[in-house]
Amino acid sequence: MSLTPRALPRPPYDGDVARALERLVADGVRLSMGRADIETVRAAAAPAPTTAADVLGFEEREVWVPGYGGDEIRLAIFSPRGAASTTTCLFQIHGGGMVSGSRYDGMDAMLRFAQELDATVVSVEYRLAPEHQDPVPVEDCYAALVWVESHRSDLNIGDRLVVAGGSAGGGLAAGIALLARDRKGPTLDGLFLMCPMLDDRDATVSTHQFDGVGIWDRTSNQTGWSALLGDRIGSDDVSIYAAPIRAQYLGGLPPTYLDVGSAEVFRDEDVAFVSQIWADGGDAELHVWPGGTHGWEILASEGSMAVGADQIRRRWLSRLRESWTAL
Repeated sequence: MSLTPRALPRPPYDGDVARALERLVADGVRLSMGRADIETVRAAAAPAPTTAADVLGFEEREVWVPGYGGDEIRLAIFSPRGAASTTTCLFQIHGGGMVSGSRYDGMDAMLRFAQELDATVVSVEYRLAPEHQDPVPVEDCYAALVWVESHRSDLNIGDRLVVAGGSAGGGLAAGIALLARDRKGPTLDGLFLMCPMLDDRDATVSTHQFDGVGIWDRTSNQTGWSALLGDRIGSDDVSIYAAPIRAQYLGGLPPTYLDVGSAEVFRDEDVAFVSQIWADGGDAELHVWPGGTHGWEILASEGSMAVGADQIRRRWLSRLRESWTAL
């Protein structure tokens, strides 16, 4: 007898992750997101300034810049306090399944990562689906990247540029890396991806394994992609910039870091993305964290696996910076 998607065997959760998920369920937290849940999810993720900036010694300012079609979008810029300049821009794209989130999401970790790069962090508040469907989000991010590149001297940033993002932000980061490659600029020095959202086609084993279980399950993923793409979801009318796993050639990308949990929807598409980079002669580092659900390092932030992941991410960024000085 064939297995239904919900009956597929799946990797076990890490112990810390499993206990955290159990606590969420016991507290009545809804883990799966349907179309009707988008506004609730947005309200729960309302913009809030990060407290890490003061602790880590960064000062924030905001600017409005032209997005896709000339409409203005907002950037948050975090510069090390008292520094005359930095060598690098760490260009951050927030997650939120293409439908929620703000420029502050993930910023606490991003500011820690910036210390490894001598970086100013620029975080883009791109417009969200379903009100703004593809190509608006990825083109907003690319327009902001071009603006940063052309205003380096005003921002007191050197010539290094690393694009980073997690979840939907990781997918958009991969998308603008492909746009930068194909449009001949800006030149990127690194691509830093955490559990990126890359494939709208809903055809991998992992998307079926985590149907109705874990954080950002198959239903949530279908909701996010359909909000972004509408009736085009899963069709041939989806660009590689919206769903980067569709790119048949991934040569020409900058050195790339990618990590993902073994127990989440994005596992197979993320492994396939890095495998294609290698096949096309690129430089990439992949970590698959055993038993990690989506966003597990936030969910179980005190666990040994989360501490280890933070160290490895910082180490990759440090090695990336060292590679620049060796040239």
